[in-house]
Amino acid sequence: MNPLNHVAIIMDGNGRWGIKHKRSRNEGHKAGLNTVEKIIKESIKQKINFLTLYAFSTENWNRPKKEINYLFNLLENFLSNKIEDLHKKNIRLNIIGNKNFSKKLNKLLNSSEKKTSKNTTLQINLALNYGSKFEILNAVKKIKKTNKKINEKNLSKYLQTKNMPDPELMIRTGNTKRLSNFLLWQLAYSEIFFEKKLWPDFNEKDYIKIIKKFKKIKRNFGKI
Repeated sequence: MNPLNHVAIIMDGNGRWGIKHKRSRNEGHKAGLNTVEKIIKESIKQKINFLTLYAFSTENWNRPKKEINYLFNLLENFLSNKIEDLHKKNIRLNIIGNKNFSKKLNKLLNSSEKKTSKNTTLQINLALNYGSKFEILNAVKKIKKTNKKINEKNLSKYLQTKNMPDPELMIRTGNTKRLSNFLLWQLAYSEIFFEKKLWPDFNEKDYIKIIKKFKKIKRNFGKI
């Protein structure tokens, strides 16, 4: 049975679900939060230590301004209403990406990280305004400033996921088969599962099914 410490998820399909069911992309984003809560709960049951959720990419700024504003308002409300609950459950919130948001949201993100910084049951890495290419380039620039050798070991130390294992498992919902600039370095040897269901339709049973399949996979890492 393969050990599973870190799961990464591209939560794709909210907008399409919203149009299909409610004729509104925003309603899909709202429904997607219910799935987030279910997956967090199940991750704790499965004793997973790290859960990385791709919430907003650097490319997502190309979406309509109204949708972007709705997404960030949704995030603000979620943190305001749920951070105390996450803290009580011993969950740590960690933001990866460039915090280039409003003063209100940045303050809320920073206070949420600080409040939960010593929690140990589950670390949620929320990828916001995140792009893997930028992360890798930024890591190289930081290494060059220190005059250290540019190698795998040093580069990993300057990524935003330093001090945590690379994901053993990556799941993307929404029936789309690409990585979309997500954890390109860290996913080098991850097992990848593409799920047809849209994110709001994804549930605990789907998650458990994928985890069971993952644990039975023979992982060779280049060996026979």
